[in-house]
Amino acid sequence: MNFPKRVNYQDSEKQLVIVGSKNPVKLSSTENAFSEAFSKSFLVNGVNASSGVSDQPKGSKETFEGAKNRALNSKNTFPEADYWVGIEGGIEEDEHGMLAFAWIYILDKSGKSSQAKTGTFYLPKKVTELIHSGMELGEADDQVFQKENSKQQGGSVGILTHGVLDRKNYYSQAIILALIPFLNQNLY
Repeated sequence: MNFPKRVNYQDSEKQLVIVGSKNPVKLSSTENAFSEAFSKSFLVNGVNASSGVSDQPKGSKETFEGAKNRALNSKNTFPEADYWVGIEGGIEEDEHGMLAFAWIYILDKSGKSSQAKTGTFYLPKKVTELIHSGMELGEADDQVFQKENSKQQGGSVGILTHGVLDRKNYYSQAIILALIPFLNQNLY
């Protein structure tokens, strides 16, 4: 893959961020979060990076591992970048039902890493039943809500909040939280 390392932009160089996915929502949320957090533009590209976990991660530990693996595998695929980002959505169950969330893992060229988790929300019973039968969350959403490829659009959070919070904003907030150590180098 030939990605440009840096691009000149208004007399400054854009830093390159590689996301361990080609999902347009993950790319867009990463670009949005980095630009907002650092108050400058970044060049964001995605690569197909293995998560090394199941297609539908279950539990916080497996989901975190998937995000970390995506970031590390992105670095192995394209080591010339400035940052690598892994985003992995997962599910887990507690006494109230099945909930959804995502982990974010960020690594920079100095070797510093950080992570953050999104907020959580409970899934409807019909979606939960389909996941128990072996479907991934995105497929279950598509079937229950008669959507097509919803995970590359608003996702569960967008569907269930009627667009008030879409997947891009949901991920962007957690990416910004994961960037805290990079924004406060003297503290971390």
